[in-house]
Amino acid sequence: MSGANGIPAERLVELYSQMVRIREFEERVKRTFAEHPGVIRGHTHLADGAEASIVGSVGAIRDGDQVFATYRCHGYPIALGSDTAAMMAEIYGRAGGICKGYGGSMHLADPARGFLGTSGIVGQNIPQGTGAAYAAQLRGRGEVVLTFFGDGASKQGAFHESLNIAAVWKLPVVFIMENNSFSATVRTEQEDANAAAGEPLSMKAKAYSIPGVTVDGSDPLAVHEAVATAVDRARAGEGPTLIESLVYRLSAHGNSIAPPGVPLHYPEHEAISKYGAVEEYEAAKRGDPIPRFRAHLVETGALTAERAAEIAQAAQAEMQHAVDFGLESPFPEPHEALTYVYA
Repeated sequence: MSGANGIPAERLVELYSQMVRIREFEERVKRTFAEHPGVIRGHTHLADGAEASIVGSVGAIRDGDQVFATYRCHGYPIALGSDTAAMMAEIYGRAGGICKGYGGSMHLADPARGFLGTSGIVGQNIPQGTGAAYAAQLRGRGEVVLTFFGDGASKQGAFHESLNIAAVWKLPVVFIMENNSFSATVRTEQEDANAAAGEPLSMKAKAYSIPGVTVDGSDPLAVHEAVATAVDRARAGEGPTLIESLVYRLSAHGNSIAPPGVPLHYPEHEAISKYGAVEEYEAAKRGDPIPRFRAHLVETGALTAERAAEIAQAAQAEMQHAVDFGLESPFPEPHEALTYVYA
């Protein structure tokens, strides 16, 4: 675990609390499929294992900055301060949702918090974040944009086009590639051998003469340091940075309605179900960034076991409220289906 780099102890505890809250929120989403069949329609995509990368990155920006993310998106608005009850209602497709039930799990947005949206299309948010950075440059208020995407998006033309124009125009954007070891059910190294040449993937930045950094995404302090450096560079008018944050996705690629009798925490993960790599999966669980960071904070005296227990209990209570609010929130009226449709 990297050093605190001047981050006050209370701020470190706040980062840890955000990680716990994100994990608890996603656990409740996962459990909904089994406990309340049919409440969530379609799929959800969880980011358990990436909490350190999320809070370390988002913790490096300030009010007025903006964030774009992929469909694996629940953690970012939580770290930005969005209402978790409204987020859960959104995932349930309810009128009390953060987007009034129109977006669901894969299309969250909270512009008031600087979270400008997500997309189910791989790589779509990269040019969107680049465009937002251009707008920020024109406004001239020193704002910076973070745009998150997976390793698979680095094969999209939009990735290369965006990095090119951001480099040429020195746009205030930080491109954060969260490499979670798998693209759906295909291992990253199998992809790279065929279609995404380059190891580490951050070396792709060299083609556009911008910094490329690979960081341990399970270490929130290492991520924070890397992103803060990139943010400072962007804010100073020096242009973009590509950061590859190495994480391990602890859940399956996507979650859908669980069959009767399936345990809530069944390890339906590609490492096991497709490759039979039980030891790999168990090693990833042992490297879970949340207990790792908790142990680091306790060891350094920033956190006590009692405070950690209080944080866990508060997160559980908050997310139970979110579930209750979501279930109690009414569905949108049928006539509202065309409210935001324009010709």
